[in-house]
Amino acid sequence: MDTQRNGFVKRDTFILSVDVGTTSVRCHVYDKSANIRGSCTAEVSLLYPQPGWVEIDPEELWKGFVTVVKGAVQDSGLQMCQMEGLGISTQRATFMNWDRNTGKPFHNFITWQDLRAAELVRSWNRSCTMKMVHGVLKMLHFITRQKRFLAASLVVFTTQHVSLRLVWALNNIPQLRQAIEDGTCYFGTMDTWLLYKLTKGTVHATDYSNASATAIFDSYQLCWSGFLCSLLSIPLSILPSVQNTSHNFGSSDPSIFGVPIPIMSVMADQQAAMFGECCFDTGDVKITMGTGTFMDINTGNKPHTSVAGLYPLVGWKIGADVVYLAEGNAAGTGAAIKWAQDLELFSNVKETEAIATSVEDSDGVYFVPSFSGLQAPLNDPKACASFMGLKPSTTKSHLVRAILESVAFRNKQLYDVMLRETRIPITKIRADGGVCTNDFIMQLTADLLGRKIARPTHYDMSCLGAAFVAGLGTGFWRNQEELKKLQNTDQLFLPQRCKAEGDKKGQYGDVLQSWEMALQRSMHWYNQP
Repeated sequence: MDTQRNGFVKRDTFILSVDVGTTSVRCHVYDKSANIRGSCTAEVSLLYPQPGWVEIDPEELWKGFVTVVKGAVQDSGLQMCQMEGLGISTQRATFMNWDRNTGKPFHNFITWQDLRAAELVRSWNRSCTMKMVHGVLKMLHFITRQKRFLAASLVVFTTQHVSLRLVWALNNIPQLRQAIEDGTCYFGTMDTWLLYKLTKGTVHATDYSNASATAIFDSYQLCWSGFLCSLLSIPLSILPSVQNTSHNFGSSDPSIFGVPIPIMSVMADQQAAMFGECCFDTGDVKITMGTGTFMDINTGNKPHTSVAGLYPLVGWKIGADVVYLAEGNAAGTGAAIKWAQDLELFSNVKETEAIATSVEDSDGVYFVPSFSGLQAPLNDPKACASFMGLKPSTTKSHLVRAILESVAFRNKQLYDVMLRETRIPITKIRADGGVCTNDFIMQLTADLLGRKIARPTHYDMSCLGAAFVAGLGTGFWRNQEELKKLQNTDQLFLPQRCKAEGDKKGQYGDVLQSWEMALQRSMHWYNQP
């Protein structure tokens, strides 16, 4: 509501937030009550130039970003000058290198799903160098008892991390190596590229949440890892400065949106979703089910040291306060459902719940959702996606049910690892992402975990989280307690069949064991001749 004071009209202000996901880029305009006043969405086109390669055209992404910002403000009926601040949430570990002077990319974005570095990952993890490094770090941990040495001694590379995909780029793109020698190369994840474009090349920066997801950042020391970069021959000179998650990164150039808009936060998407779900307390858990599944637990002010592949992340850094998360993920969630739709197992995703419940069970059919390998706790990039247990009596309904069950089974697997490793009492569980709209998956997950799971009214938590951080930075919202009061829940799913600690004896005990056997059969598939 506009107010008039001393003859001047003071217009209400709002927060802009953009989330760049794996398949779309979305912008929302938020008011003080965190209601969405305007929205705009554009698709992100994934490119597959070779088997296993997954890329995004950076210029197309930039055009989409500008389009959705303008479209959301237009949709809201407001003016661009009413936008008090901009928050940006981006998919993590998708990176690019470009010329710092011209802004010209040396290659497309190499996305987090890309498998081109799979052989590098395998050879590095098996190398004598890694064995020696692990041995030295274990000795340092024994002498100093510092957990950061223990964590480093357990590190294994994966294709989802930036580290070895960047090594691949440095080894295989000649002009990139030349630019490094000339001192004209900039490296950046998506947030860094967008900051560079928004500020016409004056800002080369990222935040702690994005940096911590690259696997070349030391979450204990809160700086780029000189040791890892030296080990992998990655020059520190190309890396962006790392700033607080809530930080004034500068304003967008007026030529882009007509007025300068302060950029008040950049944030990795899963950490942003965690913030949007108001998981501010130790033991809070968030499950995002989108293109992939990401399960995060707030571990407080200390990073978690994992032995089974949970990744320690910086959740956010606001002022002097740092919040850490431990994360497990499964890469093929929404991708498997989209694949099934493309195969015409169903025409509309909304049908899948009814299809799955039209049969009593999956008739002994199990689906392994590993289009991009298997992540924690199995950590096998060479695993294949598969159906197992097919028989003449198998119908489309059984296949659809098996696919949906596999999503919940992976949730159970990640949850068990999280409980076992962190030993942190769970305080609450909230779910978001497009796949959480499926009641069958949500109820089965609640049953398997033996915990109630809350689903928010709006599922776009990454966008909301980036907006919250930006709004705190401008004073639009006062504190985290105010944000908690804005939280809405659409539905609460209560466990109906089995307890988390007793599921092996419950209705799904045998089914889970058979599915886990199917996982084992699918592992190391692409190592076979």
